[in-house]
Amino acid sequence: MNTTDDQRKNGDPIVSPSMPTTAWLADPRVYAVHRLDAHSDHACWSHAPSVGEGTNLTQSLDGEWRVRVETAPANSFPDGTSDGPDWISDVSPLFAAPGFDDSSFSRVQVPSHLETAGLLDPQYVNVQYPWDGHEDPKAPAIPEHGHVAVYRREFAAEGAVAQAIREGRTVTLTFQGAATAIYVWLNGAFVGYAEDSFTPSEFDVTDVVRKDGNVLAVACYEYSSASWLEDQDFWRLHGLFRSVELNARPAAHVSDIHAGADWEPATSIGSLSLDVLIDGAANAATADLALRDKNGAVVWRTATEAAGTLHAEAEIDDAAPWSAERPDLYELSVTLLDADGKVLETARTRIGFRHVAIEDGILKLNGKRLVFRGVNRHEFDCRRGRAVTEEDMLWDIRFMKRHNINAVRTSHYPNQSRWYELCDEYGIYLIDETNLETHGSWNSPGDIPVGTSVPGDDEAWLGACIDRLDSMILRDRNHPSVLVWSLGNESYAGEVLKAMSAHAHRLDPSRPVHYEGVNWNHAYDGISDFESRMYAKPDEIRNWLEHGDERGEANKPFVSCEYMHAMGNSCGGLSEFIDLEQYERYSGGFIWDYIDQGLVQRLPDGRERLSVGGDWADRPTDYEFVGNGIVFADRTPSPKAQEVKQLYSPVKLTPDGHGVTIENRNLFAGTDGYVFAARLLEDGHEIWHADYRFDVDAGDTQRHDIAFPDIDTDGNTREVTYEVDLLTAEATAWAPAGYELAFGQLTGTLNPERDITETDHDDDGRATVTLGRWNAGIRRDDEEILLSRTQGGIVSWKRDGREMVIRRPELVTFRPLTDNDRGNRSGFDRAAWFAAGRYAVVTDTSIAQSDDGGLTAKYRYELADPDHTPVTVSYRITADMRMRLTVEYPGGATGAASLPAFGVEWELPGEYERLRYYGPGPEETYRDRKQGGKLGIWNATAKTSMAPYLMVQETGSHEDVRWLEATDIQGHGLRVTQRGDRHFTASLLPWSTYMIEAARRHEDLPEPRHNYLRLLAAQMGVGGDDSWGAPVHTAYQLSAGRPLTLDVDLELI
Repeated sequence: MNTTDDQRKNGDPIVSPSMPTTAWLADPRVYAVHRLDAHSDHACWSHAPSVGEGTNLTQSLDGEWRVRVETAPANSFPDGTSDGPDWISDVSPLFAAPGFDDSSFSRVQVPSHLETAGLLDPQYVNVQYPWDGHEDPKAPAIPEHGHVAVYRREFAAEGAVAQAIREGRTVTLTFQGAATAIYVWLNGAFVGYAEDSFTPSEFDVTDVVRKDGNVLAVACYEYSSASWLEDQDFWRLHGLFRSVELNARPAAHVSDIHAGADWEPATSIGSLSLDVLIDGAANAATADLALRDKNGAVVWRTATEAAGTLHAEAEIDDAAPWSAERPDLYELSVTLLDADGKVLETARTRIGFRHVAIEDGILKLNGKRLVFRGVNRHEFDCRRGRAVTEEDMLWDIRFMKRHNINAVRTSHYPNQSRWYELCDEYGIYLIDETNLETHGSWNSPGDIPVGTSVPGDDEAWLGACIDRLDSMILRDRNHPSVLVWSLGNESYAGEVLKAMSAHAHRLDPSRPVHYEGVNWNHAYDGISDFESRMYAKPDEIRNWLEHGDERGEANKPFVSCEYMHAMGNSCGGLSEFIDLEQYERYSGGFIWDYIDQGLVQRLPDGRERLSVGGDWADRPTDYEFVGNGIVFADRTPSPKAQEVKQLYSPVKLTPDGHGVTIENRNLFAGTDGYVFAARLLEDGHEIWHADYRFDVDAGDTQRHDIAFPDIDTDGNTREVTYEVDLLTAEATAWAPAGYELAFGQLTGTLNPERDITETDHDDDGRATVTLGRWNAGIRRDDEEILLSRTQGGIVSWKRDGREMVIRRPELVTFRPLTDNDRGNRSGFDRAAWFAAGRYAVVTDTSIAQSDDGGLTAKYRYELADPDHTPVTVSYRITADMRMRLTVEYPGGATGAASLPAFGVEWELPGEYERLRYYGPGPEETYRDRKQGGKLGIWNATAKTSMAPYLMVQETGSHEDVRWLEATDIQGHGLRVTQRGDRHFTASLLPWSTYMIEAARRHEDLPEPRHNYLRLLAAQMGVGGDDSWGAPVHTAYQLSAGRPLTLDVDLELI
């Protein structure tokens, strides 16, 4: 039972059977019954509205509903009524009857999910279907043991809806989103059936709705044949999760608007091709069509006789083109008037003139090559699931604009209409994706079975798939932010998808069509206008861009529809993808993904945590694979966002000591809306600043002078940094004035740091050295250091009774595994390094008083690796109680995997929790993720340095540190400084490397007692190409054959 062209043309319901039956649930040919055709999401009024006035024709049914969840009967509706041949249309299930007693039902808020309301347990799976293993999934069969939620809502008609009922005009009922299949009754009468969880299901209820005492009943099924088409990588959540509403239709009603708004780059002429469908056109005399610019000025208007279909065309001279950089919008209105000139209805929608094209394999917008710097975005909130609010959307879009994200792929379903309106208004490019993913139908562990893919070539699925595509395109095609239609995600290939592609091109030839799944079957390459791939490595993409595919062809734009798998501590190597923008056919990509999908879960002790798959006893599950965002599930930025922001910036700044080179990679916007804030730093401290305004046109590169002051090279300054920051000049809708969007720095060394023995500190010989039998000590005034002859290092450092050493520093040759490490079997490959430092033994100790009145010690260790690699730890303490710590790894290990890290971990008393450091920040940085770190002096704490990744893992590290201070609240503590030009890597956390590695979740960590200062010569990168096998790139690994040295000075402060 699928849509026909005649049915669409006549506006008839999809199918009109006489009897509802649960047999529809497992029949892919039945996906909508009595559902009205999809249409544009324009707003309507019964008068000429004022600016900003909300529609007066809609009555929300959101709020408290009553619901009961039951096990879904196999062959009947939930109250046990037979649905066999004796079913007749005027008999409804008991729960649908107006007089049914629902006092025992639970109360829930709609929109919401049954799972977030506590009525079902959430389940997370990625590829596999939720019932795999419990039953053998065979399409289109559905599980025998599913659930059905019986919803009831009583209401009285209000406002325009009540008036429409009195006057006998049309009233419709719309479910904006319901999962996974719904049967609907109103006042005991069957209204209709619908699938497709993510586009509106609208029904005509004119004949059954009444002014008072209405009872709306819905049977919402957990599983249907639609479940085979909705196998996205997300929590399986159900229920009425988007708004439910009634809409009153005036006597004449604009049912659909198609506004084709093109823009010609050569002439700046905007071309409008307008098609309008009018229901009840005989009740209207004229239709007034008008277009207004952003200031409300009418730029085009025409009046025509009202008819069922209207067509109009116009050319707008000097039309302002729409882009994400300059999202200029026009308001289109259609006003229907009767013979007396009275307004019957006003319909309005915002449009934007822009031209999307692929020319010579290059994606272009308004004549300019376009690069997506994007993210994949699930609709998600940690408490509400996919029942997101406008506040969530506004937070997201402002975050994206502030972090230079210009594009979103709506993975993998159409979003709420309000999201598209916001993207139009704020300026975000969209790949709008059909609600279609069938990954589990054709992908098995290590295998791709032949002939199992859904929809494949099976025409039984064709109608549902085309309908999903129609529902998206017909609703969203007026939104200028939508540049590309996507047929879905990970659904292999086949004749059905081929038909979908052809249908999309016919329905809307103004937009290209995207689909990645053809990579699994290149016989269907013609389905997609893009060469789209997931998780291709930078070198693989570069090879395609330079040499083409296996046939030597590279005639399409390349888009990384998913890349940079941001699971846990990830996004290392992003810069290598950004470097690909030098190739014209590279159209950028979309990071996977935007937000962690961690659901709030209350633990038995009352604490809350962000849950992952398996935490709800859900099986099967894919556990923590649910967390891949650059934003944490509670909508706080993760440290990864720092890197994305800097590398995604379209404006690149390169200071040179006398000025700055500005590369403006925007397509349309100059830099006149920005302030260039110049700063001069000496050893991290600002000594000068000035603001400049430079107007660099889009696509241009210019150098401008900046009056940086001269530096006194004879002074004590070691390092100077020339910095230029890109700031918003005025407040915008998404950021305040003065918000930093990007920066550029140039750092140079003026005076190499002198050796510790050459400092100007007072050395009057007052230090006392004691060479004991078990320990050696050095004391000066109220400060004392003890070095053990048996324990392998320093065991005490006190001043004024404050102890700085809990145990002697431990050798570190390992780091807690990241999610990427676990996925690429780093723990297996580097197991030897886990033990090497932890179980290292001291093989030799030498301690002596130095000639300058200080104390020196050298400890020789053997690592517990197969080669018993020697490591030397040296202490040199001067008479003024400064310590030089040197830890040396000689390299040369044969056949060993690269080291995760190398250095020491110093266990400090718990009060030393404050971290101040000079290095890139403010967030954590790693060898392959540090371009977003700005060199400066930053403050943190041990607790805040522990990033709340869903799974406990490596975190809090800072690369290229010059000095740091670990102090208590009074400022007492330890200062560590690099020697010479050898920067070091450091972190301060409430738990040790091995405590973190031993825990899985944050609640598994013990109550903090001490803090752990990790001082490293180096640490490997975190990677990010994917999280299931891709290693950290070789350039960011630590070769076991390469020497490594940690060389720092320490002193108490």
